[in-house]
Amino acid sequence: MSGTGGKRRQFTDEFRAGAVRLVLDEGRSIAQAARELDLTPSALSNWVRQARADRTKGKAGLTTDERAELTALRKELRVVKMEREILGKAVAFFAKENA
Repeated sequence: MSGTGGKRRQFTDEFRAGAVRLVLDEGRSIAQAARELDLTPSALSNWVRQARADRTKGKAGLTTDERAELTALRKELRVVKMEREILGKAVAFFAKENA
């Protein structure tokens, strides 16, 4: 494995798909494919897990679309909670001013 000094390497979607195919379609182990491609087994394992979820339409975990939707919903929830907190403080302020 190459030591890149802590800088994360970027991989194209095509590269990731090819790496996943080595494991899922060609029967190589994750460790073997990771060695051949100079990847960490954990990175390849994550890609394979995600690909399995996508291929099984979510029966093996969240699909990529579901994961993106979950991320968007969590962000929206944070915003709504913050807005609710601000409105609550405004109501308390104006209630105190008019009392």
